[in-house]
Amino acid sequence: MQDPADSMEADEPEGNGRSDAADSRAVHCPAHQSGSNSAAASTVLVEVRPGLAVAFGAIPADLISELKFHPIDLGLVSVDDRTRISAALASIGNTATVGGNLANAFASVEGVYRLGDAARAYLSAGGALAVKDGANLGAVFLNGKIAHQVRWTPVTAVTAAGVAAAIGPALAMVALQMMLSQVAGLVRTNIALTSQVLTTMRHGQWADLTALVDTVDRAVGRARELGSVTTTEWEKVAAKDDDLRKQRETYRLNVGEHVRQLGQLDTPGRRQYLETNARAIIFDAHALLSSLKAWTGYQTLHAARARAVGREDDDEARLVEIIERETGEEFNSALAETTSLVDSLTRELRIIAELPGRATGPLIGKRKDAKKARLTSAQLLEALQPLADALHPPAPPLQAPAVVCAPKSLDLERYLRILRWFLEDGETLRVLGLDAPARIGAILDGAKGKVAPAMDKAASRNLVAVTDRRIITAKTNAFLGQGEIGHDIPIDRVRYVRAPATRDGNGRLAIDLITPEDNIQWLFDSDLDNTVVTALAAVLAESMNIPDDERVQLQRRCQAPLEVGTEGESVGTRSVEPSGSQAPTGDAV
Repeated sequence: MQDPADSMEADEPEGNGRSDAADSRAVHCPAHQSGSNSAAASTVLVEVRPGLAVAFGAIPADLISELKFHPIDLGLVSVDDRTRISAALASIGNTATVGGNLANAFASVEGVYRLGDAARAYLSAGGALAVKDGANLGAVFLNGKIAHQVRWTPVTAVTAAGVAAAIGPALAMVALQMMLSQVAGLVRTNIALTSQVLTTMRHGQWADLTALVDTVDRAVGRARELGSVTTTEWEKVAAKDDDLRKQRETYRLNVGEHVRQLGQLDTPGRRQYLETNARAIIFDAHALLSSLKAWTGYQTLHAARARAVGREDDDEARLVEIIERETGEEFNSALAETTSLVDSLTRELRIIAELPGRATGPLIGKRKDAKKARLTSAQLLEALQPLADALHPPAPPLQAPAVVCAPKSLDLERYLRILRWFLEDGETLRVLGLDAPARIGAILDGAKGKVAPAMDKAASRNLVAVTDRRIITAKTNAFLGQGEIGHDIPIDRVRYVRAPATRDGNGRLAIDLITPEDNIQWLFDSDLDNTVVTALAAVLAESMNIPDDERVQLQRRCQAPLEVGTEGESVGTRSVEPSGSQAPTGDAV
């Protein structure tokens, strides 16, 4: 991002200063206005921990909404600690200019925000335009107009300045409250799922867990209202330490077992496991988040007690940072496993919801439960989706790629809707193709002419999807009917691609793909233009590569018969050159 006042200090970036990370909220680089002497941004955001930023100066509501800033409640951070943080950060990136001077720095703090990955990427993209005093500068455009001037100081600049070390315990308290705020938001997001699914099973377990969560929630609420953790409240919560650990460990193990099982199964096995255990998976995932919320609240209260004593005891002050570090490790691990598990189930539900005839099948653990609860995939997805989206925002709908190697009459949207859920974050679809397999009817036309047309019509094609990471193939009937794929080939496994320039006897063009494991051939309809088939082959050919270790192995396998032939005077064994009939024909791409 670039401040107009600094536009003369940086070269004009290519592409009008747009960044892919910024997407439609791109940071523009307006032309320098003569006579403009604005020296400072009207808002300063200082990232003190990854994803945690302190704001100096007002942030407009539309910017908060657009970048999805989440305000953090600082009720358990003392006034003294807030003042220390403000004073320390005011010296970074000319932050003090927002309040006019260092003495006014605390008054200018507008809040502390949790930033998602998209917001961080957007703000960090400004570094490509202009950097001044360790901060990225820029004019933020919303709806085609400048909404605000922002100075963004990344966490690396704070660390380099040594500020984080100076106010470590105070920042640890803020980080703990960020974690508590984040997990509390996830639990609130899942409240609809709780009422629809979770309370119908494991009532005793759920009652035990919610009692602990409520106890910690009440203690945190009272501490925020009082601005401190009283001895009475702390003793009440401290007595629950063992129970909190047991609950957290129970659901951590349950979720971990689900993840382990899914990691060991093939695609059909994963689908069966997810459908059979859907309700148990959701219960365990939600219970883990709830136990994590209670545990994080407990640790925040513990740190607040240590911080109060730590003003006179250095060991207690250091304990705050140890609590934050250990809680962060547990928090990130539990959140990662929960996200992975919910991702797997949500993706499966989304695929099933796109498939004809499968969206009404009950996702239940046992057949005898069918009369009690017939939750379809669509119903369960509706309940689960808010949590899934909060944990991991879904990718946007797939658009048709630049290269489509298929009949013009093909309904691409049907394939794209399902394929969307097979792609990973950041994966780009480059080619979509549909081959024309050998006509079964051609073999039977002479003897069973009436049977051949029906078999031709039922013959399944092969779907070919090429991304920047892999090649996905599937039988079209299995893909559209069951959401099943065949090959999933990493792009670096491509060894050879062959695309003959001439068509076969039926007027079709062929592409041969060779990997260390497979030899695959696709035949494409005679009415397809040569250029689109060639384009598909060209995309595949970009990855042709024989790693050095494979080349050495092939050379050794070739040399072995030569050496044996030389010793045994066997001409037949020595000859390794292909005969004329074996020599490859056509063009290698």
